[in-house]
Amino acid sequence: MSRFVDRVVLHATAGAGGNGCASVHREKFKPLGGPDGGNGGRGGSIVLVVDSGVHTLLDFHHRPHAMARNGKQGQGGFRAGASAEDLELAVPDGTVVFDGQGTIVADLTGPGTRFVAAEGGRGGLGNAALASSARKAPGFALLGEPGESRDLVLELRSMADVGLVGFPSAGKSSLVAALSAARPKIADYPFTTLVPQLGVVNAGENVFTVADVPGLIPGASEGRGLGLDFLRHIERTSVLVHVVDCATAEPGRDPVSDVQALEDELARYTPALGGELADRPRLIALNKIDVPDARDMAALVAPELAERFGWPVLTISTATREGLRELSFAMAEQVREHRAAQPIIEATRIVLRPQAVDDAGFTIEPDPELPDGFVVRGARPERWIRQTSFENDEAVGYLADRLARLGVEDALANAGARPGCPVTIGDVTFDWEPTAPSTIASLSGRGTDRRLEQSNRIGAAARKAARADRRRQRTDEELFAGSDDSADDGH
Repeated sequence: MSRFVDRVVLHATAGAGGNGCASVHREKFKPLGGPDGGNGGRGGSIVLVVDSGVHTLLDFHHRPHAMARNGKQGQGGFRAGASAEDLELAVPDGTVVFDGQGTIVADLTGPGTRFVAAEGGRGGLGNAALASSARKAPGFALLGEPGESRDLVLELRSMADVGLVGFPSAGKSSLVAALSAARPKIADYPFTTLVPQLGVVNAGENVFTVADVPGLIPGASEGRGLGLDFLRHIERTSVLVHVVDCATAEPGRDPVSDVQALEDELARYTPALGGELADRPRLIALNKIDVPDARDMAALVAPELAERFGWPVLTISTATREGLRELSFAMAEQVREHRAAQPIIEATRIVLRPQAVDDAGFTIEPDPELPDGFVVRGARPERWIRQTSFENDEAVGYLADRLARLGVEDALANAGARPGCPVTIGDVTFDWEPTAPSTIASLSGRGTDRRLEQSNRIGAAARKAARADRRRQRTDEELFAGSDDSADDGH
């Protein structure tokens, strides 16, 4: 028998991007082939996908670690590395994803719904992509970015329309079995139901689902019994049904006090998806009226329950199926009214929010750990740090150029930074040595090939000017001057 698991911790690690390639084209009779290093491939992402064929989080309980593949490294000859495929993980409909702080980051409802749990790292650029008019032959490439790593909590909240609540052995499982094709375990001892049970009910033209959660007892909010752990499965329900045992022989218990005790416990539960359980419409089902004393008890307390709580009260027997038809149609009517009151779900529209013109994309803060130090925070500077190989001087120079163009140097100077003070970006701390703004253009010459600058080849403009000079008509003075020069040169 498969085990029911409705809460797991998932350790998701996306794949890293492949490194770019630093390569120079080498071919006979082509000494200046130029850079031809390809880009690295993108790392695979971890994606959660709702699958209607999955009903539990058991797979994540046995395999809590999910790792996607890394992207391939770029190669010479402009060959880009292959990107890794995303790792898709099937989850049940109704799965809610929490981050480490307990904040909901995704509510996965509807087959095919997707959520990227961890983003794969981008591949690094090869030196062919880094070549420019100022940097014609880069001797370096960018590193691939590491994949995102996250610890997420997955909780299953069943997609049921009606939730059954009641004391242990009140007959909730028997009611689900009598109304639907579900066959939960039924026995004559408390807490027979250890996990939520779902069933599909047909009431005329209406079809809805019913969820049965383990029984509640007074003090469940303090951990007695099975506690309130399974009440998450009725958070999405539109109707709550109190199943009351009218044949119980326990001293101090009666249907009115049972309903009040259950309401007190429900009031202590706060749904993570928002809203309050107190706002849900209620029905009261007085069960086991096939027992004579229970039938008398139900007839006695039904008016009091209706007057005290103001909810419809029905009498049923799951053993003889008496009253089940009326109960199913009453539940169907409540569900129909709830569905009609819901707003029409519109297709999600993509909203583009351009970055503000004056937004530099980074901030500078004093370093709380290093005296006279500063910390630069921002998506782009931190990404550039991860992409840089600090063993390559040209790569470090390229990083300095990028930071200078972004305005990090000017911002550090305005913040009071002095040469030699420690500056931290991401996981790297270095001593700041500012460069003058006028030297930024000269710094960008790193990575040039001197052989390209020493070429004696005549350009197209010079050849065109010489051709025009040869074709123009010359005056007599120019002709005689040219002949005199030739005579002087020859003798």
